[in-house]
Order: sequence, then C-alpha cells, then structure tokens
Amino acid sequence: MPNSCSTPWQRRLNHASQQRRQLDQWRQRSTLNSQQGPVVQRNGQPLINFCSNDYLGLAMGGANALAQSAQRWGLGSGSSHLVCGHSSAHDELERALARHTGYPAALLFSTGYMANVGCINALTQRGDLILQDKLNHASLIDGALLSRADFLRYRHLDYDQLQQRLIQRQSLMQQAQQEIAKQPLTLVVSDSIFSMDGDLADVARLSQICQQQQALLMVDDAHGLGIIGKQGAGVRSAFDLSSEQLPVYIGTLGKALGGFGAFVAGDQALIDYLVQFARPYIYTTALPPAVAEAMLSNLERLQDDSLRHTLHQHIGYFRQRASQLGLALMPSESPIQPLMIGDEASAMAISTELQQRGLWVTAIRPPTVPNGSSRLRITLTAAHTTAQIDQLLTALDELIPESLRLPAADIRSSDPQGETL
Repeated sequence: MPNSCSTPWQRRLNHASQQRRQLDQWRQRSTLNSQQGPVVQRNGQPLINFCSNDYLGLAMGGANALAQSAQRWGLGSGSSHLVCGHSSAHDELERALARHTGYPAALLFSTGYMANVGCINALTQRGDLILQDKLNHASLIDGALLSRADFLRYRHLDYDQLQQRLIQRQSLMQQAQQEIAKQPLTLVVSDSIFSMDGDLADVARLSQICQQQQALLMVDDAHGLGIIGKQGAGVRSAFDLSSEQLPVYIGTLGKALGGFGAFVAGDQALIDYLVQFARPYIYTTALPPAVAEAMLSNLERLQDDSLRHTLHQHIGYFRQRASQLGLALMPSESPIQPLMIGDEASAMAISTELQQRGLWVTAIRPPTVPNGSSRLRITLTAAHTTAQIDQLLTALDELIPESLRLPAADIRSSDPQGETL
C-alpha cells in the first residue's frame, strides 16, 4: 500500500520507478574492476566484452602518454576555456582534429552530449526549424527540444520526406519579408552511423538536399570517426564531400579514439561563433589538458589502417558466420551488430545467460529503442580475437530460439574480407 506519509515528490518517483521495473526496463550500472578491453573483470568475473564502443581497442592503451602529460600539466584545467582553462595542449589537439577530419578549424567540448546540445542551441533561434532523423541519438533530440526552434523529425533514412518538408519550409520563407537577423532558417541534423541500428546515413544525399533547399547540415559522426573514411577520417571523407558540403561536423574522442571528450569541426567563422554563443562550451570547466595532450598519441594510432582492417575483417567474419547460423542480424556493416529479439524480458534473459557463459552483451530496451524492438547490441572491436567471436557465435546459436531465426531461404553468405564502409 502507498505510504500515507510520503510526499507528492516521493510518490511520483516511486510510481515511475515501479513502472520501469514492471516493464523490464529497469537500468542498473555494472562496476568494472579492470581497465577497458576485450576482456574485463566485473565483480571478480572475467567477461569477454562485446558491448564497448572502443572499436579500435585504443582505450586500454595510452597510459604512458597520459602519465607523461599529467606530469607536465597536473590533474585539472582549473577553469573554463574562456577564463584560464584553455592551454596549448587544447590548441594543438584542436588543430590536429581539424586536419584529420579535413576542416579549417575545430573546437573541443567536454562530452559529445555537450557538443550536440551546445551546437544546436547556439545555431538556432525562435522561429527556426530543426529537422532530424527519427532515430537520432538522444543528445541530438534533446538539443532540439531545449532550443527555442520548431522541431520536426522525418522517418528514418526517408530523404524524400525530408526533402518535401524542406521544400514546404523554403516556400514559406520566400513569402516572409523579414530582417536578415530574424529570418527563419532550417537546420538538418543526422547521425552518420546510428548507435542502436548500426546503419549508415546517406550523407551525400543529405548534403545535396540541404544545398538545394538552403538548409544547414549538421552530422554527428560519433560512431564513424576512426571507422570510415581514409585513415579513419570519418563520414566526410567516406562520401568524398568537401567541408562546405558538410559544414557542421561533430566528432567524439570517447569511442574509436578510446579517450574522452568531443569536438565540433567547421570553418573558422562557425568555430568563432560557437566560442561566443555555445553555452555548454562557455560555462563549463575545460577538458583536463593532460587528457587533451594524451589524445594526440591515440589520434596517431587511429590513423594506422591495420587496426581498421582487422576490425572490418572481424565484422565480415561475424556477419558471415551469423548468417550461416540463421541469426537475424540487422543490416549493419559497422562495428554495431544488433540482433533483434523483440520483447524486453526475452532480451534480458538471453543477455543474462550470455553473462553466465562469460560473454557480456547488453540488452537494449525501451525507451532507448521503440517498444517491441528490444535487441542484443553486439559491438566488435579490433582487439577481439577470432576465437572470442566464435565463442559468442556458439553461445548465440545455442540460446536464440528458432522463432527468431531467419528462414533457410533467406540465409545469405557474405565475403568476410569485404570492407564495405
């Protein structure tokens, strides 16, 4: 029975928490006793880690570079970038990231979430329109919701619907007679590789549509930087676009780069503008300079194509073997290999059984994904071995029921040597 002495706030919190538990959507943290890597220790149990975003295996390295940087810079930055927290280490990393991604300039943020929210809110104002892919990351959605702009989403990868909405918007703008500073503008925002499905946006088509309709294009390349493009330069390079064709680029240091932080890249005018108006940049403590300096060594390691080659071999091998077993993987050629289960309870049960077998695969449930689309989010890295991948495949073959398998006629083999990204 409800506690009659509880406050309205307590009742609200208890009701929401109870509802999450009943729906098998209750989230819990897992505590590691080891560094990040293909094998981790969790509560004393060794687990082969198939849920990390450390796609190139760089998170477990870099300790010497970080230690040396810490000896020079100490632990913290001491302040925000615009007070006294900006260092030559930050400058050097920003220039290196701009060169690597093919942009004139870059600006560091403490997290990818802050970069996305800060960029969207700085660029848009009341009366503007933000159009986003329906499956964009939560930070992009939140950035739009927190802005004063109008906000619409288009169906996942449905560029015809996007173009239709942009044409309608452009027609309205042409009819409006307003001052330049108040003229309504449109921002189109998309992930490159989508974090829960693993599929890749057609950024070339997005760019073409935005140029035709005078919209500004912003792409979050969190899961593409280091994975696609020449030497892992990201989605702009992968689609052979100029920096003008993809004018607002978001990258993260915490996934393929194996570290911490994020950045926005673009022309100098964009970066200068964000320094003035991006509140999550202005009003937060700067990334520790030791971390910024240490990230330079990981950026050099990321440019070693042997790591990407190994990763793409693993992806091809896993997909080929999974197809032979009839496992219904979603259509992804990225390190993110989702296996659709459906209901929350089944996804959690399989994830738990995998952990008992020494394999860590996260069950992704609503509200992160739509109702009825709970899945196992399997992520592969260059640091995995073929034997570890085989161990996962054997366990999945034993645990996935026939009702979730592909019909024999739909089973297709693939080239394990192919690099499609």
